[in-house]
Amino acid sequence: MPFSKPVPALHAVRTATPGEGVGSSPGSSTGASTGTPGAPGAAEVSAAPSSSGPASSGPAGRENLPGILFGIGAYGLWGLLPLYFMVLKPAGAVEIVANRVVWSLVFCAILLTVMRAWKPMLAAGRTPRTVGTLAGAALLIAVNWLTYSWAVLNEHAVEAALGYFINPIVSVLLGVLVLKEKLRPLQWAAMAVGFIAVLVLAFAYGNVPWVALALAFSFGFYGLVKKGIGSRVDAVSSLTIETAVLTPIAIGVMIWLSMTGAATLTTNGAGHLWLLVASGIITAVPLIFFGAAARRLPLSTVGLLQYLAPTLQFILALTVFKEAMPPERWAGFGLVWLALVMLTVDMIGGPRRNRRLRAAAV
Repeated sequence: MPFSKPVPALHAVRTATPGEGVGSSPGSSTGASTGTPGAPGAAEVSAAPSSSGPASSGPAGRENLPGILFGIGAYGLWGLLPLYFMVLKPAGAVEIVANRVVWSLVFCAILLTVMRAWKPMLAAGRTPRTVGTLAGAALLIAVNWLTYSWAVLNEHAVEAALGYFINPIVSVLLGVLVLKEKLRPLQWAAMAVGFIAVLVLAFAYGNVPWVALALAFSFGFYGLVKKGIGSRVDAVSSLTIETAVLTPIAIGVMIWLSMTGAATLTTNGAGHLWLLVASGIITAVPLIFFGAAARRLPLSTVGLLQYLAPTLQFILALTVFKEAMPPERWAGFGLVWLALVMLTVDMIGGPRRNRRLRAAAV
């Protein structure tokens, strides 16, 4: 799931969208960074205005209500994505991702035409460095999509939700290991609790929770790669280029599945065909909603909304898919949630710390 725009260190939670796929890279003072399953281009729109910007001007309710509704719409749709994948059976994860790539590109082309926005996309496409960066991001998001789709279709939806709960912790960890950023004490404590949680969950699952870690790290690195793009490419252009990079592979996969008799696109009726074609819209609409929310809300608010998607995925896994949740898994999830609370508390205190530092500097 998943859609956000990485910028240099921001004093708030970083978000993005496996699918969908939305991630952004952690800043030196970020509290957390996450995304949702499978949305290439997610890391393009997370630079929401700060609390001192337009989002906080005027009556708060009138200014922020549309942004909150857009945010709930984006993360709500990403959270309900497992239901869509289950409706697509008997299509497998590989076919779902291949169709999602192709039809997302078609939808983006239509969207760019309607918006008369081809010029910035073509300008970005003529920049080798930009295309190279987005190609790397595209490969990472493809891994994320495949892992997420496989998990939902093979009774690992709980572990998939865990991956997106872990993602903020992984993003902060990557900030330390890759960007050499410094953490505050509460952030270090959250990292320690997160590490203990993974050990507890490894015991609960009988092995390392690879699905959760693959989702968290693929989306974490996705945000890290997109950090190199910054604000140079808008969300729709980024999504277009990333899906264009993956489309030749996706078409090849679709041809191979058709030749081997494993394709379901045209063999399971018109309803199934249109459900697969709709994957382009289902990929892009939450991204557009997220972009609208990010422009209207402070990053701290977007950061809190980000937990809606994995929470909905977790609830669906327990109530709809009836996946097992023994006590030791509850213990592991509880530790993950504790780590997230610690990061969120640290993030909420960020604006106050910043004001104190600015006052001291003055």
